[in-house]
This record gives sequence, structure tokens and C-alpha cells, in this order.
Amino acid sequence: MKASVDISLYPLADEYIPAIKEFIERVQKYSGVSVVRNDLSTQLYGDYDQIMDLLKVELRLSWEKYGKGIFVIKFLKDDLRGLSSD
Repeated sequence: MKASVDISLYPLADEYIPAIKEFIERVQKYSGVSVVRNDLSTQLYGDYDQIMDLLKVELRLSWEKYGKGIFVIKFLKDDLRGLSSD
């Protein structure tokens, strides 16, 4: 099943940019997941299970390295870019 995810990270720290930048860089390394960035959020497109596995790992890493942070995440079944669904 395909999924689209819109995610925003709000680190609760004065130096917030490194946490956001590193999170995006890490998720871009996953093959099979398309990453689209804009000024407000990052979108992930791909297989639902692969995206959920990625988020499980990367949210934990972000919290462990940078401390408290808020993730706002929206999930939608299918690929919002208009690509065919499984």
C-alpha cells in the first residue's frame, strides 16, 4: 500500500536548525521513499510499511540526539503526487 506523509519537526531548543536539517538528510538516504521539502514541512511518499519503519527509527534518533521536539505528522493513504496506488 502506498502512503503520503507530511511531517514537521519543532525542536524545543534554541539551536533548532541542526536537528531539522539532520532529520531531513537522514530520511533522504532511504531508498524507495521519495522526499520533497518545502519551507513548512517535508513530504514522504512510498510504501506505507517502509515509511512507518523509517519514522520509528528516525524519530527516536532525533529525540536521543537533540532532546525534546515536537513532530507534527499527517498520513494519507495513496500517493498524493498522483502516481498509481497498489
